Amino acid sequence: MKVALVYDRVNKFGGAERVLLALHRIFPEAPLYTLVYDSNGSKWAKVFNVNPTFLNNIPPLRSKHELLSPIAPMAFETLDFSNFDLVISVTSSDAKSVITKPHTLHVCYCLTPTRYFWSGEKEYGRDPKMKYLPKMIKNYLRTVDLLTSKRPDEYIAISNEVKNRISRYYNRDSVVIYPPIEDLFFRTKPTSLHRRKYYLVVSRLVPYKKVDLVIRVFNKRSGPLLVIGSGSELTRLRKLARGNITFLENVDDSSLCKHYLQAKAVIFPQYEDFGLVPLEAQACGTPVIAFGKGGAVETVIHGKTGVLFHRQSVKSLMHAIEEFEKLVISPQNCKENAGKFSFSSFSKQLTEWVNGHIEISRGT
Repeated sequence: MKVALVYDRVNKFGGAERVLLALHRIFPEAPLYTLVYDSNGSKWAKVFNVNPTFLNNIPPLRSKHELLSPIAPMAFETLDFSNFDLVISVTSSDAKSVITKPHTLHVCYCLTPTRYFWSGEKEYGRDPKMKYLPKMIKNYLRTVDLLTSKRPDEYIAISNEVKNRISRYYNRDSVVIYPPIEDLFFRTKPTSLHRRKYYLVVSRLVPYKKVDLVIRVFNKRSGPLLVIGSGSELTRLRKLARGNITFLENVDDSSLCKHYLQAKAVIFPQYEDFGLVPLEAQACGTPVIAFGKGGAVETVIHGKTGVLFHRQSVKSLMHAIEEFEKLVISPQNCKENAGKFSFSSFSKQLTEWVNGHIEISRGT
């Protein structure tokens, strides 16, 4: 079976890129097709044969993919998948736009329906790049997104949250297969929670991640907070933070494991489609304090592996931390919960599902 992978753009590293690496383990010969490819900023992608669209011939666009939104669907349409039996598009925007022949099964592994048109429309509407875009153009782009959402033969959602969005916005059915977390995080031996040093945030530092909420809380508390991540908000957050808050911009997975092991709890304040960080933390035996909406509801067990809070406010998060500090949470419970999201589980579910649908598509 000849397989191809498609992703929106290859120019950064995060949760979606970890999904691609997991798919590479299952389909090691599969090439990766994408809109643009920044090889300098995407060392992780060197394991792939990466095939970008013609837009990659303009080097500045490799890191300015947001400028390409109006023509991205058209660019993906130029890619040729006629020699493949299976195409898996991993996307939160335009990779689903590819055109496949009837003999090719196109499966969309959906991270979320295009956020700035649907679930995140209000938030993105405050961004200057979207705020001043004429309504006629926005409506056109939204219509194109709806049209291209019909192209995949099947949808797989990363969470029940995303499954519901696919149904609501695209009127398509989907099955949920959760993304996996790296095996490395399961290999750690947890230390006693009584010996942990600080609270921890692991996140890209962009507005919707709400890291500023955690900083405002710890500006009122005396205990230490460690923030690991980088992004457009870094400078502002540094200025906002008091002396008990430390920042680390980039760490490898081995170092990240060590920080999870030393944390009293990981704080996850955002409304996320799924979120790998809460599971990485739990795989290391570390509890999570998470906003009780979106993917975290599916990965954190309130009172057993962490605490869920229900408003993105200083008062609500402060109360959740106080509630957490009264609990006795077992690191083993955390590890067992995370075990449901291992690579072996992901691989088994995905391959069984794909093989079944390939047989159906071939009429066997």
